[in-house]
Amino acid sequence: MAGESASGTEAKSKRPSNTAFKQQRLRAWQPLLTPKSVLPTFFIIGIIFAPIGGWLLWASERVNELRIDYTNCDQLSNTLTSLSSDQYEYHLYGVDNKAIPKPEEKYDSDSNTCTISFNLPKDLEPSVFMYYRLTNFYQNHRRYTRSFDVDQLKGKVRSASDLKGGDCSPLDIFTDSDGNRKPYYPCGLIANSVFNDTISQPVWVNPSGVDGTTTYAMSEKGIAWDSDRKRFNPTAYKPDQVVPPPNWLERYPDGYNDTIPDLSEDEHFLVWMRTAGLPTFRKLYMKNTDDTMKRGYYQVDVVMNFDTRSFGGTKSIVISTTSFIGGRNPVLGIAFIVVGGLCVLLGCIFAIRHFYRPRRLGDHTYLSWNQQVASGLVDGGNGGGPSGAAGTSGRKNNSDGLRQRPM
Repeated sequence: MAGESASGTEAKSKRPSNTAFKQQRLRAWQPLLTPKSVLPTFFIIGIIFAPIGGWLLWASERVNELRIDYTNCDQLSNTLTSLSSDQYEYHLYGVDNKAIPKPEEKYDSDSNTCTISFNLPKDLEPSVFMYYRLTNFYQNHRRYTRSFDVDQLKGKVRSASDLKGGDCSPLDIFTDSDGNRKPYYPCGLIANSVFNDTISQPVWVNPSGVDGTTTYAMSEKGIAWDSDRKRFNPTAYKPDQVVPPPNWLERYPDGYNDTIPDLSEDEHFLVWMRTAGLPTFRKLYMKNTDDTMKRGYYQVDVVMNFDTRSFGGTKSIVISTTSFIGGRNPVLGIAFIVVGGLCVLLGCIFAIRHFYRPRRLGDHTYLSWNQQVASGLVDGGNGGGPSGAAGTSGRKNNSDGLRQRPM
């Protein structure tokens, strides 16, 4: 027989077993898409989505934000120089952004410090956040995102042999001139490339009624997610057992002499270790959740250590408020408006087409599953699917699935 091999044993069959799941007999809703059901759906979606999109767009526009690029500040002199229009961006609600004076920058080569001076024409209500923004930096590269050791960040001692050739490669171990090997701590590409510019708190310059300057206090604590803090623990390494990554030599020029940094308390490091999904991103640097940032002139000093020109990127500081949807992001509102408007437009087109030249509809009682239910071949509560040979027979008797009644 066909189902048996030459030796008399049954041959393996690829035929699916006769179950409701594999034979597609599960309960299912099979709607009939007619003009009476489709046209109202389009209009309902449009009526719901368009107002929601306008509401989200309105909330996004009320977020106050300013961005100042300082990528090429180290090429300036020690005299304040106005920035070009493509180096800064203002979005202050209720203010003519074009009338705001241009930000200025100067560079002190002795201290490697960039001073950014800008005018804030309105008060910013708390909470106020300061971010650094990078462009053309691909933290989403597969090899980059895997380049860390979970156990090492958890505080466990990982020897050079444990790390050699692992996910941290090529920044897994350091070999000195005598051939001695020590692990990097923390190892991997993510930790080595951590953002290391130092940004000062904004200083309110010559406020009215106050001599000198006033610092707008912003905290660097509480900027990391609670879930990120759980990923890091104080290390069990001794200072002489490990060496800092190559790009950390500015911070630790003599290595870890006395103590090793507690990475679980370095929230800037925790923020950086949560990799971004797009090449243009911003990460939180500090915040103030209690005090109003009053209008006036401010200065921010940035010690420049992080090189972005080598990979064709830029770096900026961003000062922003938030709304109930988070930071300024008009994309979500625009998407809702576009979907709602498109649904209304399609609904109008289909309605005109239907009323001008309606399509003659068939009789749904001639559908194959309705025929089988009416004849008792299948259970009417089974979702209308064919059952066994009877279902096959039902499909053969009505293969087109839909016929029109004779007039």
